[in-house]
Amino acid sequence: MTTWNKYKINQKDKLNYRGIWDEKLFEKTLAIVGSRRMTRYAESVIEKIMPELVANNVTIISGFMYGVDTYAHKTCLELGGKTVAILGGGLNYLCPPENEKLYCEIIDKGGLVMSEFPNDFKPTLWSFPQRNKTVAKLSTEGILVIEAGIKSGSLVTANLGYKMGKKIFAVPGQITSSVSAGTNLLIKTNMAKMFTNVSDILETNTIVEQKKLFATADDIERKIIGVLMIEELTLDEICHKTGIKVSELCVKLSMLSMKNIVDERNGKYYLI
Repeated sequence: MTTWNKYKINQKDKLNYRGIWDEKLFEKTLAIVGSRRMTRYAESVIEKIMPELVANNVTIISGFMYGVDTYAHKTCLELGGKTVAILGGGLNYLCPPENEKLYCEIIDKGGLVMSEFPNDFKPTLWSFPQRNKTVAKLSTEGILVIEAGIKSGSLVTANLGYKMGKKIFAVPGQITSSVSAGTNLLIKTNMAKMFTNVSDILETNTIVEQKKLFATADDIERKIIGVLMIEELTLDEICHKTGIKVSELCVKLSMLSMKNIVDERNGKYYLI
């Protein structure tokens, strides 16, 4: 038995899933979709917005494929967030095979891997658009399209979501980039709201305060702040959730303490 299919398969509302079902996962969800030919620009967008989404307990829904899907899942997990992967095939068919470790990590960190298809079903050309419908349906806060070509699965998801009455957001891109043609078209035709920051989606006062913190922090500090916004944690717990080396983590926590951003109490760190 390979590592990824060691988890028991269950069923809920005609969806097969691996992991522990928790209704809280679906209280506040954002679908993130984009090109399989992800650029560095898309990576930087995900890296910029994910800490705030995780800090606001937003579950990330995506399609588990190459590019934007995989990077969104991974970045969410690195920051201690929860994510749900919707497959284009059955739960017993790993696609793409390179994501075996990610498959396990999603489940081990409290998320779900789901499919509406029979467990041994092999993905086909029509099953991915069908999968996109489930991705759109499970989103409560809307669908964020980060990069997309004119003829892409991401635009299919956006169209399906639009017909369902979901809010559609699109990241503007360079007019010379083929993977920005779809997102720019969504904005141009008023089908999607132009997305520039998380407050476009989550209109809360908390976001304003969080943005002040993130604006003055480096990438490593953002990871620390992101996990501490969720709960108080010990040094070992922060290390486990962020993947930061202990030696480097201690230095960063000291610096954040000097800035009156983080404090320690009873062996646990918390935001002031």
